[in-house]
Amino acid sequence: VIYEQEGVFIHSLCGKNYDQDNLLSGVLRVIEKENEVIVDWRPLDDTLGNSNILCAGKDSSSVVEWTQIPKEKCSQGADRPSSYEAEWDMVTTVSFKKKPHSNGDATTHANGESKWSFLFSLADLKSIRQNKKGMGWSYLVFCLKDDVQLPALHFHHGDSKLLIECLEKHVVLNESPQDKQILLVNSQNKSLSQSFENLFDEPSYGLLQKLKKDPYTVTMGRFSKVTNYIFDSFRLSDSLSQRRPPSEMADFLNDAIPGLKINQQEEPGFEVITRIDLGKQPEVSRREPVSAEEWAKNMDSEGRILNVDYIKQLIFKGGLCHTLRKEAWKFLLGYFPWNSTKEERANLQKRKTDEYFRMKLQWKSVSEEQEKRNSRLRDYRSLIEKDVNRTDRTNKFYEGEDNPGLILLHDILMTYCMYDFDLGYVQGMSDLLSPVLYVMENEVDAFWCFVSYMDQMHQNFEEQMQGMKTQLIQLSTLLRLLDSGFCSYLESQDSGYLYFCFRWLLIRFKREFSFQDILRLWEVMWTDLPCQNFHLLLCCAILESEKQQIMDKHYGFNEILKHINELSMKIDVEYILCKAEAISMQMMNCKELPQAVSEILGIESSSVTPDSDTGEDESGAVLSCPTSSYQSISTPVIAANGTRDSTQQMSETQSLAPA
Repeated sequence: VIYEQEGVFIHSLCGKNYDQDNLLSGVLRVIEKENEVIVDWRPLDDTLGNSNILCAGKDSSSVVEWTQIPKEKCSQGADRPSSYEAEWDMVTTVSFKKKPHSNGDATTHANGESKWSFLFSLADLKSIRQNKKGMGWSYLVFCLKDDVQLPALHFHHGDSKLLIECLEKHVVLNESPQDKQILLVNSQNKSLSQSFENLFDEPSYGLLQKLKKDPYTVTMGRFSKVTNYIFDSFRLSDSLSQRRPPSEMADFLNDAIPGLKINQQEEPGFEVITRIDLGKQPEVSRREPVSAEEWAKNMDSEGRILNVDYIKQLIFKGGLCHTLRKEAWKFLLGYFPWNSTKEERANLQKRKTDEYFRMKLQWKSVSEEQEKRNSRLRDYRSLIEKDVNRTDRTNKFYEGEDNPGLILLHDILMTYCMYDFDLGYVQGMSDLLSPVLYVMENEVDAFWCFVSYMDQMHQNFEEQMQGMKTQLIQLSTLLRLLDSGFCSYLESQDSGYLYFCFRWLLIRFKREFSFQDILRLWEVMWTDLPCQNFHLLLCCAILESEKQQIMDKHYGFNEILKHINELSMKIDVEYILCKAEAISMQMMNCKELPQAVSEILGIESSSVTPDSDTGEDESGAVLSCPTSSYQSISTPVIAANGTRDSTQQMSETQSLAPA
């Protein structure tokens, strides 16, 4: 239930003195069911028999009389839409009888009561008539596409504004040019500005139909079903060029994510970036994971980490052995301070345990009756249960329907809603929690590590999607610097806005790599080395690795989308980490790095300007090379192909050096 309002009346006898039978008080609800939105009005007593339900149909008229159906016909179900589930089966008992406008006599039943009820799918709504302002209480009249006009709904306890706002989340409502009191439903435009959960099932839906409302569903596995009609839906009547102009295609994404600006023009700033020579990418190798012995050697007698920068560099170059993750992740995520002692960490865990279970008790103690009156909590629980049920079961920790791991996932996410009730739960968060819980094997530690992770990721899940807007713009900037030719090719195929990277960014590649590989990838990213926004360079590395195939085979819009989606679970994590690190070194070694790129990567530079061709600033001073806090280390390494390089050694004195 996404909207509920009591005190919504049907006036069955307009123009006569009102009595109890003529003022029918009811509850109006808007219900979201899978791919359908239902508008439902029922009397408050809710004691309707099956034969008293009014459901608008093609054979009904503006004044409808509902009559009881003989029992032998109740099971036929001829009028029931096939998409309705079992709880809507009462609709099958409806029959319709046209009735001319009369003197206002109400339809009554043998018991003297007049019971009315109706429901309809929002997809069938044609228009809404509103009352004139200042003309008593607010009312609405729904008119369906088959010109059925339902009884007016009068809002005695408040106005209809909240209902209109709720409906506008699912359909576009525009004032009629002929009558300002009539709102016309424009479903065609809304299909390009909402989200696109139904994209691959219903060709009539636009590509970005559900992106704004549910980016998780949009990006979680739908792309593999791409067919030609997707691109055709963009082309519409553009049969001459067979392709929308890039600027127009960018507008589609801008509709879905307001405020997003993707460059599609030849602008001076980007023109300079294309002239910058980054040089050859250096060869990069990786070392073996940090062992428990290496970790222990870098800790003093009280449990403090001696050289934080050095241990981060080790983790960046090789990751962690699995036995070390349970402890090291708490530092990497910020749950444990790096300079804390064992005793301080034990005291912290004790305080955090108490705090966690106090919050957990808050939602555990909510009764069913209380939850019925708290729509946000109901929504959070529903989304959490849906996400937990589709958790990746390939890991034994989450196998089975009643697995303790799944129960803990649910409880931690519900408790997070108490911790941050404003943000609450958004689909996709369970993807970020499941690896953390798997590593921690402890409810409390997993919760606080997840809280720290969400502090980094919360902008991805905010309603305005500011984090996603920013990252897509930054990724476009970096990719254009790295390979302007590839960017131009993507733009020529209506893919320059890089929205196929949305899933990568939203949940940090969780669906692109195997469960074990994502543990390695995340711990490397959490070191914040070698620069800011390293995850964007990982995107660049993946795209650059696929560039040759995309361009050589002349992939178009559909093929690019399908190809990128099918990379899931096929990407070599060590190779991509090497390539992304090489790209970062390429950019950090560039003496003419544009200021915008320096800011994205957090690289210090002296007066670098985007339109500098000579390496000098406006005063004529020579610019210095950009620098980063990241420094390479000499360690045993494993190349991307898995072979060990025994020529590089790490001295024990270096591993014990103080910070």
